[in-house]
Amino acid sequence: MYHDDDIKIAGDRPSRDIERNKNISSETDSANYKDIQNAKQLGEVVALKFIADANEFSKNDEGNNFDMMIQRRLLLSFTATIGFEQYCSDDTVCGIAQKSFIDTVKARDKELYKTSSDTGAFSFYYLAYRRGSEIDRRIGQTFAMLCSHDGDPVYQELGEALYCWFLSVVRKAADELKLLSK
Repeated sequence: MYHDDDIKIAGDRPSRDIERNKNISSETDSANYKDIQNAKQLGEVVALKFIADANEFSKNDEGNNFDMMIQRRLLLSFTATIGFEQYCSDDTVCGIAQKSFIDTVKARDKELYKTSSDTGAFSFYYLAYRRGSEIDRRIGQTFAMLCSHDGDPVYQELGEALYCWFLSVVRKAADELKLLSK
């Protein structure tokens, strides 16, 4: 049976209403497309900074501390992930930025990609991050622990500084691309 709620009555000028709704839809589609493109660019920009840092660090370190080099990569990769979550306007934009980051690293440096995605280390960092208070200090402590220097203030401060620095890199890039969450 039909109900009155099923019936729609056209306004005085239905063609004008239809055209206005098309324009709104078109503007929304255009904004979404721009956000998608900017999210891809955000992931790429952050990935290129990540790759540049990895190359610079390994060139200057000359292989003296392989474990710390790996942990540094993992921390920066984790920080990119957290930065996308914090600074992207919504989950879709965040996911696109994250995928672009991974795809860019994988395409440009397969070895770096392999050594920057250890889910075990990410789990420790997520535990530190989700505790909620003094996040940067907890991230630094986790970095020291993963470098086999648990409790070492030098490693803790290094981890904290790396986290804060790379988070600011992501924030700046998101801001420049107008993706910064409100």
